[in-house]
Amino acid sequence: MSRSKWLPVGAVVLIVNALQWVIAEGVTAAAWNDPPYSYARNYISDLGVPDCGANFQGRDICSPSHTLMNTSFALQGILFAAGVLLVALPLVEGRTRRVVTSPAVAHAVGFVMVALFHGSSEGADYSLVLHVVGAGIGILCANTLAIMTGASRGLGRRLGLPKPYRVFSVAVGSLGLLSELLTGVSTSAAGAFERGGVYSWLLWSVVTGGLVLARQFRSAAVVENVLA
Repeated sequence: MSRSKWLPVGAVVLIVNALQWVIAEGVTAAAWNDPPYSYARNYISDLGVPDCGANFQGRDICSPSHTLMNTSFALQGILFAAGVLLVALPLVEGRTRRVVTSPAVAHAVGFVMVALFHGSSEGADYSLVLHVVGAGIGILCANTLAIMTGASRGLGRRLGLPKPYRVFSVAVGSLGLLSELLTGVSTSAAGAFERGGVYSWLLWSVVTGGLVLARQFRSAAVVENVLA
């Protein structure tokens, strides 16, 4: 398979990754009914805590399907990095390749840490610290990658995507970082702000993957017409 053929594969991986996260989060949240899970108040990490009945930072935590969410955390990191690498490697090389791929790989490491170490006060003292560090790395790197993709004219040109996409990438990554910074402003809306910092790169993944696929289909159609 030629290097360019990896582009649509990477695009599909990016889209599937975002979908699996949203589905896993919805299923896990629906299984949590005592007390009801709140998308606005509860952190996403609460869904992965295995300690049912724990009270942490004023929140009652009980996630019966925590294994599903932790699996999704790890899978998300790995699939995001794989998708970015499959899309980027055929297009860039040298320093630019390292600049693009390094945040993606760091993001994967961060979310594997999120899956392995849980966001509660239960268990070993280092567990919560490693969880927070992993989440911080993952969120920062994914949103920064979106900003860099939009800010780089050369990368945008190689992707063959329109200027509005570059504006979108910078905007969604910046808003994601800003939303994450506001997470601690209000306990009643902490989950909503945290989701702003996560859904930003999930949306970026879907849009990027969709546009890359559309470009590939258009290119294939042009070649087919020329050869016909």
